[in-house]
Amino acid sequence: QGQALGELLFALASAFCKMGLLSRGGILEAEGTVEIKFRRKDLLKTIRRIDGTYARIAQQLDSQELSKEARKELEKQLKAREDHLLPIFHQVAVQFADLHDTPGRMQEKGVITDILQWKNSRTFFYWRLRRLLLEEVAKREILNAHSELSNSHIQSMLRRWFLETEGAVKGYLWDNNQVVVEWLEKHLQEEDGTKSAIRENIKYLKRDYALKHIRNLVQENPEVAMDCIIHMTQHITQAQRAQIAHLLATMDNPASS
Repeated sequence: QGQALGELLFALASAFCKMGLLSRGGILEAEGTVEIKFRRKDLLKTIRRIDGTYARIAQQLDSQELSKEARKELEKQLKAREDHLLPIFHQVAVQFADLHDTPGRMQEKGVITDILQWKNSRTFFYWRLRRLLLEEVAKREILNAHSELSNSHIQSMLRRWFLETEGAVKGYLWDNNQVVVEWLEKHLQEEDGTKSAIRENIKYLKRDYALKHIRNLVQENPEVAMDCIIHMTQHITQAQRAQIAHLLATMDNPASS
């Protein structure tokens, strides 16, 4: 039980990842990113492209007809403009890099599924944990019926059963933890007379799994096929035997059917 609870808590933290509005992913260190990806030479190119004063002075310095005194004065003005603008442009670059680590950007890239407001976090995790616990109950019952199914296959089956009972129009509610909890509770009940989509489908899974094993056994051991038929006919009703006899006769003479 302790291991199962640990797995559930890990799934709660990672499989359905959300972030607060002011959170950071911690993937990027904005200052370091700028030092590597947007160095001084890149900042100066940006300043020259954006700032008209800097661009004008730089253009004047490109002239070959400047006197030594004029060039020295322009270089002084350019240096002063750089000293004034570089800290500003550096901060803009850092802010731009930091935006890639914000919840909005991470959601857009598919790293997280949604942005969670702190005031709603307790309610969200309450329903999320209840959903995970109920899904584990359903998964255990499904695996007892068909042990070869993967976790992703089981998850897709649960979603399909939800759509079959609630309708495709309400398919978006699969992402609503409270709605799914209520649906799971309803269809996992043991009460007699209650129609459960989960338990009905589990019966079909168990039947298909048993048939699969019987087919595999007969194919791998054809010499015991007749013994299997004799054994099975001893455990069915007279009406079922008659139905099997009719089916076999039809298979032998399909034209007469």
